[in-house]
Amino acid sequence: MTIDMDVPRPKDWVMAIAPYVPGRSTTDDGRKVAKLSSNENPLGTSESARAGFAAHAADLERYPDAGAGALREAIASHYGLDAARVMYGTGSDEILHLVAGAYAGPGDEVVFVRYGFAVYEIATRRVGAKPVIAPDLDYATDVDAVLACVTDRTRIVFIANPNNPTGTYSSKAEIARLHAALPKTVLLVLDQAYAEYLEDADEDGGLELAKTRSNVLITRTFSKIHGLAAERIGWGYGPAAAIDAMHRIRAPFNVTAAGQSAAIAALQAATFIANSRAHNDRWRAWFHDEIGKLGNAGLRAIPSKANFLLVLFEGQLSAETTYKALMDHGYIVRWLPGQKLGHGLRITIGTEDDMLGLVAALREIVGDAGGMTA
Repeated sequence: MTIDMDVPRPKDWVMAIAPYVPGRSTTDDGRKVAKLSSNENPLGTSESARAGFAAHAADLERYPDAGAGALREAIASHYGLDAARVMYGTGSDEILHLVAGAYAGPGDEVVFVRYGFAVYEIATRRVGAKPVIAPDLDYATDVDAVLACVTDRTRIVFIANPNNPTGTYSSKAEIARLHAALPKTVLLVLDQAYAEYLEDADEDGGLELAKTRSNVLITRTFSKIHGLAAERIGWGYGPAAAIDAMHRIRAPFNVTAAGQSAAIAALQAATFIANSRAHNDRWRAWFHDEIGKLGNAGLRAIPSKANFLLVLFEGQLSAETTYKALMDHGYIVRWLPGQKLGHGLRITIGTEDDMLGLVAALREIVGDAGGMTA
């Protein structure tokens, strides 16, 4: 893009940002088909959350509670936290941006892993800081590689666990090892957007670190297992000093009244959450196995603990070709060439019908490409 020198000029670091590209919901020809591109909950939203949302239909002329007091108290009660140290935002994305805005700027460095969440680089460049990308370990977080990237200019380390878009997971021991080796002046931000899909035994210890350490902050969202993606509600927890700094640059009234009410109700929908996790466990395992059966055609699924699989195309059939062919069959998935994953498709775990139909379509596409063997 050419910038006219005789008009106001945006900052160079802003112009270096590659804008975030969301998952599509329609095909190239405008058809609305099965959407498996944005990691949304295929079971929808709990009835209690819907009722909480609807309860504010008559209050549209009123500003929401700017301090989100009831929401912070509900989160704190649910997880055993101090409500004063709960941050809230327009999705967890806003909180990631607040962290970068409070702790990094020109001359500073922010570390995250290759194939990490796209917002990390955007948030880093937005404040003029330098993104430092750590090499991966077969698409997973390599703690030693992350630590090797840390310098005296490092201000933040972003780690998603489970990671998006790969679905990979770092154990509690690895997260503890990473934190222990970081300088106390570096803020470790653990993005736990998919934490509710983990089994209890897989909990990574991040929330306990955020409770007890001065340089750890976690972020979570109501967009995934809770099914409130339309309302964009995220939250975070960390040391009081970090929360105070973030409040100084947080937009006022950043979470809607209906969204706050829906999120409070969503926390109590234990049966819905359990059913969502069980559905995901079942169909993610099944889908992983089905991709394994297509290995002779060069397809490989990265083991995932989130609500999606990253499927790699390592043979003659390309991810781009398959992406377009799946649209023709009525399925939209996520192709990520902008994240250097042009050889992969991130595919959300959908309904039973979605998964059965998707795999049937994949097998047909592979067969048409000559990739099936007897």
